[in-house]
Amino acid sequence: MTSTFIRPAVESDLPHLPEIERSASRAFRGTDLDVEALANATPAEGWRGALRAGTLWVMDDGAGTPIAFLGAEAAGEELHIRELDVVLDRQGQGLGRRLLAHVIAWARAARLEALTLTTFRTVPWNGPFYASMGFRELSPAETPPRLAEILGNEARMGLDPAQRCAMRLDLHRGDSAS
Repeated sequence: MTSTFIRPAVESDLPHLPEIERSASRAFRGTDLDVEALANATPAEGWRGALRAGTLWVMDDGAGTPIAFLGAEAAGEELHIRELDVVLDRQGQGLGRRLLAHVIAWARAARLEALTLTTFRTVPWNGPFYASMGFRELSPAETPPRLAEILGNEARMGLDPAQRCAMRLDLHRGDSAS
């Protein structure tokens, strides 16, 4: 068995990302969520900006094939996580946690202030998972317009706004303990 490792994405990874996203969305079967809305994967071309910006990482299966990815975009002094997916048959093995920890370390080294994301509030591998990694749910009053707009777009795509939330991980710039 080969060892998985994290690396920056390369051009040849882009075609794999929509299938990873679709595979990961199958984990939502059996929940009360709109699985059809979740199956709309970002086209490979939709990740080109993150690839160019250096904010797209993959978990490589050790044989050159991505089995998970995290795509993000810079938003001022923050990094916004657009997507974190692990293929369904590799979920529950800590790969997503490793990938997210890698990106958190990268963001700290880049001296960013925070990471942000939107996710499902109560799905165990969403809101509770991110909370276990140090993210906190933002109240509506503290949700910046940028994240409120993303939540609004998600609602228009069919995701129930009552089940969605914005989260933030403060990286405590200048704090050597973080």
